[in-house]
Amino acid sequence: MNALVGTRTLWLASLRHDGRRFLPWVFLATLLPASSVLAYPAAFPDAASRQGLELAVKSNPALSLIFGPATDFGTADGFAVWRSLTVGGLLAGLGAIFAVVRCTRAQEDSGQAELLASGVVGRLARVCAGVAVGAACSLLVGLVAAVVTTAAGGNPATSFLLGATFTATGLLFTAVAVLAAQLGADAHTCTALAVGTLGALFLLRGALSTLEAPAWTVWLDPLGWVGETHPGDQNNPWPLLAVLALALAVLAVALVLQSRRDFGQGVLDPRPGPATGSIAGPFGLAARLSRTQLITWAIVALVLGVVLGYLAGSIRDLLGQDSMIQKILAAGATSQATLVSAFLVTILSILGLVLSIPGIWLLQRVRAEETSGRLETLLATPLSRLRYLGSQVALALLVSSVFLILGAALLAWLAASADVGADYWRTLGQAAAALPALWVVIGVAVAVVGALPRVTPLAWLGLLISFVLTLFGSTLNLPTWVLKLNPFEHVPTLGIQGLDGAGFGTLAGLTAVAALLVVLGLLGFRRRDIGS
Repeated sequence: MNALVGTRTLWLASLRHDGRRFLPWVFLATLLPASSVLAYPAAFPDAASRQGLELAVKSNPALSLIFGPATDFGTADGFAVWRSLTVGGLLAGLGAIFAVVRCTRAQEDSGQAELLASGVVGRLARVCAGVAVGAACSLLVGLVAAVVTTAAGGNPATSFLLGATFTATGLLFTAVAVLAAQLGADAHTCTALAVGTLGALFLLRGALSTLEAPAWTVWLDPLGWVGETHPGDQNNPWPLLAVLALALAVLAVALVLQSRRDFGQGVLDPRPGPATGSIAGPFGLAARLSRTQLITWAIVALVLGVVLGYLAGSIRDLLGQDSMIQKILAAGATSQATLVSAFLVTILSILGLVLSIPGIWLLQRVRAEETSGRLETLLATPLSRLRYLGSQVALALLVSSVFLILGAALLAWLAASADVGADYWRTLGQAAAALPALWVVIGVAVAVVGALPRVTPLAWLGLLISFVLTLFGSTLNLPTWVLKLNPFEHVPTLGIQGLDGAGFGTLAGLTAVAALLVVLGLLGFRRRDIGS
């Protein structure tokens, strides 16, 4: 039988049932450039305000780590490209990964794939249908972003090349997700592998561009190839061909593995559990089920600590490379210590945002266990609802907090060793001060999963709002009350004498908000129907 029989039918069925799940990624990736083009004239109406924006960006290398180097703040198109080129590609890649894993490995875990295989379906049909879904979604995000940005007033050539970079990144990580689906033993592991690869490449690209590494190093990272298109400046589409060639090579390897892999198995099979012993309650069960992902996130925390710490240790050199900043420092309007402190606060907030992800993910698994029917079996035992969800919440808060302190400890050590004016204990204390804001972000997920299970994707809302306001709030001159919606905006800055009374009051307030959200989630979980 032809290995591709049934591909088109499966592709159309997947688009009909799961295509809507990609729409949030399309919306977010489109919102970045379109809102930039629309907001630019009002937010930066004259040369002075645009020069102030350029200074604010260049004086904080943490922004370059996320968005890449700034080349043109004098036009709306240049501003839109800076804000959305790398982050929009990241969103397209994440959406493609989740779409492909749902259509491939998740179907094997749920048993749907076995049911489909009993019909007239070729061996490669499901995988190729997943590739087609990822490709269609990637094309959609690029096209919609280009059309909407052009309609908002962007230059057509720049907008469509920018959209093409989103599509190319989505296609690349469609192939990466297919490969991960062959390597991992279950959907969670596959997603962790693919998302981890995307995160590592995103971090590498940011580090290379921020530290102004030699030009040839851009070819070490496919996301760096995307940046070589330079929309609005050079408008060079040819590097995207290299991205597509790499995507085809990765996909070819994945298809070879698929043809040889046992159904329901992975190249990286999990180890069997212990022959003797017991799991210490629901907390121990949750920790054991998530062991692989937690180890992965511990490694992520260490890597982030090293990269951000090295970046902090190089901040004097980075600030000294810009003549505008040197003029401001010479005029006495600010000081080197102030810029270093602001930079450390920003990167610790970014570190906290990233490391809230494993906590939210653990809470999302609660809903997955519920919809699969496994939670109902657990609750048929003497295990109470509050004890079950409470243990999941405790694990989520614990792992994110420990990972933040772990990454911050490495960051603080490297920054203090570089003699840039960063004290080790003060930097570590600044990270500890960010913990209540981290708990608020996770508390939003607890409240949604516990009390509002029908809108479970909103568990990511706290992280999304905090991420957007942390990275984009200062570059759009948003009102103060909008910026205050970000819990990390309330984190006090530690002075030489530590926290004052107002600082302790702010941290107590954030902790109280987090506790209230957790209580709402627990009470909602206790009262509602399970599985609804």
